[in-house]
Amino acid sequence: MTRLQTCLTGLRAAGKKALIPYVTAGDPGKEVTVPLMHAMVEAGAAVIELGVPFSDPMADGPVIQRAAERALVHGTSLRDVLAMVGEFRQKNQSTPVILMGYLNPVEVMGYERFAREAAAAGVDGVLTVDMPPEEAGDLAAQLERQGIAPVFLVAPTSPPARVQAICAHARGFVYYVSMKGVTGASHLDFAAVAQKISIIRQHTDLPVGIGFGIKDADSAAQAAACADAVVVGSAVVQRVEDNRDDTGRILAAVSAFLRTLVPALQRAAG
Repeated sequence: MTRLQTCLTGLRAAGKKALIPYVTAGDPGKEVTVPLMHAMVEAGAAVIELGVPFSDPMADGPVIQRAAERALVHGTSLRDVLAMVGEFRQKNQSTPVILMGYLNPVEVMGYERFAREAAAAGVDGVLTVDMPPEEAGDLAAQLERQGIAPVFLVAPTSPPARVQAICAHARGFVYYVSMKGVTGASHLDFAAVAQKISIIRQHTDLPVGIGFGIKDADSAAQAAACADAVVVGSAVVQRVEDNRDDTGRILAAVSAFLRTLVPALQRAAG
């Protein structure tokens, strides 16, 4: 069983929910990312989602777009991101790390090399936003060969047949995008979310995570009531941006925020 499977299935068996915070690697500087990853674990993160900065992050809202821009100003590359994961692994061998990004940097490196180097660094999952499962066969095969889970998105507009197809390709967990639009949007309809999650569960035994639009303890708790994991991105990255001139303040602000979410998730678990 992989590190990601052990974490998520273990929490589910214990009746607990997984908090998955997202940060953009290299934002606001390369030296901040690894200390921030450790701080998030100490604050209650079960899994870390690490964004690979890209010049055209089409699925991301303005908060994460600005984070990618700041990271790219400092020249943060895919190899830098893998090096950050490797540095994180020097002190933490248990917390799963999922890379979230876009296909272009992976294609430039090459699927086989990327999968091999990601595994060596300690990556547990890869979510490539702009690669649907129908086109991901070669990359997914390389990832699975290295014990890395290819993670795929289910959208609110995905019909049941499409949900079934995505679930058949997914590994690790299924990531449900809770609303139409980009990251950081608002106005979640949790009744509609719960209905969609029930459809997903008809097609997979994998844990289901919800992301997009989770911004506070209340929305996190509502998401956790029907999912196994809650992904929080823009609300975390906004705190990085607000404190970007002081690493200590970044760590403190993000940690304090995550600590408001953990008890809300566990209350939702019952």
